[in-house]
Amino acid sequence: MGEEKDLAQQKKEAAERAKQLARERLAARQADEQAKSTAETGSLNSHLNSNDSQIETTKGEAAKSASADDLALAKKRAAEEARAAELRKQREAAAAGGGAKDDLELAKKKAAAAAKARAAALAKQKAVEASGNDDELAKQKAAAAAKAKAAAAAKARAAALAKQQGGADDEGAKQKAAAAARAKAEETDGGTGRSAAPSPNDPLLEKYVRVIHEHLGPDVLEDAYINRLAKDMPTLVVKKEAYYQVAELLKGHEQLQFDYLSELHGTDFQTHMEVYVHLYSYPNRQPVALKVKIERDNPEIDSLVPLWPGANWPECEAYDLLGIRFRGHPNLIRIFLGEQWVGHPLRKDYEPYDAEV
Repeated sequence: MGEEKDLAQQKKEAAERAKQLARERLAARQADEQAKSTAETGSLNSHLNSNDSQIETTKGEAAKSASADDLALAKKRAAEEARAAELRKQREAAAAGGGAKDDLELAKKKAAAAAKARAAALAKQKAVEASGNDDELAKQKAAAAAKAKAAAAAKARAAALAKQQGGADDEGAKQKAAAAARAKAEETDGGTGRSAAPSPNDPLLEKYVRVIHEHLGPDVLEDAYINRLAKDMPTLVVKKEAYYQVAELLKGHEQLQFDYLSELHGTDFQTHMEVYVHLYSYPNRQPVALKVKIERDNPEIDSLVPLWPGANWPECEAYDLLGIRFRGHPNLIRIFLGEQWVGHPLRKDYEPYDAEV
């Protein structure tokens, strides 16, 4: 309402100014006309006197026309001023809106800065607390290390004191260990793998020995036992001269039928060499181990290839690595190192021909 009153007041003032301007123009025109009339000749005065009424009429019309023009001009100026006022009002409103927006952005920035400051303060506080915790943890670790060191020192002192007091306890421990070793030796016959206790394969061993004694005599075997270290394997130690005969009996006898040779290898015991053969009977589902001792200086024994062709490559391997020769082998060659290689690497006294190899 206040703005509408201001606009009406401005229009009213503009109309008043227009009227005042019209009156001033009219007075100026009248003064000009009066000056002209005094300068003219008397004849003109008489003519003017006769035409006073006409002049007055003309002046009235001129004044009226001037007043109408001034009023239109005043209205135009008032309208322009009103538009200008409206434009200023719009600009002021826009400026006010922009200012509010700027104030809002500024408030947001201030809030964000305050939040960052609080977060930084909180992080700093946590860092301080963590540092305090680390210090406390370091103190605890140092205390634990000191305790451990003290315990170790006490243990060392106790050990030294016990050592100084004599070796009575050590002697007792040695006696216990010796007793345990004797018991173990009695159980396994001194670590040879022999069994002093009954074995589920004892009947098998008895059968093998009985068949061999019946067909080849009691002198062909040096020993027969159950090897506890090889899953209770029945083991036959045969004399070198009867090695092939016993093997042939194990394969061909109807109660034995050891038709498969699964393993053959040699071993250097420094005082002698041994050839170990593992046989299996698929018809009876029974195993047996055949062992023979031979001289180390001249290691030679019969080949089992005629009985079990699978002995071919294992015997070549034993010849290559240990120098054991197998009589009757169809093609005894060195399968790993070649015929030009010097020595046999699995012998205990082997010295490499090339020290860098």
